[in-house]
Amino acid sequence: MARLLAIDYGRKRVGLAVSDPMQIIANGLDTVHAKDVLDYLQKYMETEEVECIVVGYPKQLNNEDSESMKYLKPFLGQLKKRFPEMPIEMVDERFTSKLAFQTMIDGGMTKKQRQNKAIIDQISATIILQSYMEAKRNMF
Repeated sequence: MARLLAIDYGRKRVGLAVSDPMQIIANGLDTVHAKDVLDYLQKYMETEEVECIVVGYPKQLNNEDSESMKYLKPFLGQLKKRFPEMPIEMVDERFTSKLAFQTMIDGGMTKKQRQNKAIIDQISATIILQSYMEAKRNMF
């Protein structure tokens, strides 16, 4: 099997996570600058087989698109243009940053470590991917 790759897209930073080849566990991969993410993904996919890209879908509590969607749409267009054969799935990302922050607290990270937004982005991408994999497993 191939890996799944998750993206927590932000205007400045992009958190990335990948599954193991058996698609059981999600792990943080990296946090990269938004302008560099497509090149980073290109290099990654040259060495690793990726089956699907999972992108966090920013929604508001009332289930409408959040303000962030206006920044995500152009990125999705670029992503589809760069990787036209790659399936792209969208996953509701509400509360992932809060869950990531709580995960850091529960994991015993210091206050200084918890202020590192790059780590939060990477953990958020991991949560997005893990929730996608769990939903997929529950379908069968």
